Amino acid sequence: MSAVDDRLAGAGLSVPPVPAPVAVYVPAVRTGSYVYTSGQLPLRDGELLATGKVGGEISAEDAYDCARQAALNAIAAVGSVVDDLDAVVRVVKATVFVASTPDFTGQPGVANGASELFGLAFGDAGQHARSAVGVPVLPLDSPVEVELIVEVG
Repeated sequence: MSAVDDRLAGAGLSVPPVPAPVAVYVPAVRTGSYVYTSGQLPLRDGELLATGKVGGEISAEDAYDCARQAALNAIAAVGSVVDDLDAVVRVVKATVFVASTPDFTGQPGVANGASELFGLAFGDAGQHARSAVGVPVLPLDSPVEVELIVEVG
């Protein structure tokens, strides 16, 4: 078990199996010392945790939880192309897309669900640059999508 797994287990969490892609792409690609994930949705056991727009059908709190699940799925995607999650030297950048109503401006708070999870999982190496982007719609009507760039040793 990796240190990442231990830290997550301490919070009652675990890295899930990598969700199956919903179209023609792979969950992650490694090139040199970097891993780039495809956008990860808040899927658990093959089902979205929620659907709809943040600020509409979805509360900011529920969207935060969705971002956290999508972040776990992004970690799983990284794990699919590296032998050990402890090989992650740094989470370089996270991009969090939030499907939201035009008047919702709390995208950074929603994105904290992912950012805080990366800090929990990777410690200091989980501190990263980030974009939190409001969009009108995401695949499968998901409220959140997370993509990740990590450096590995």
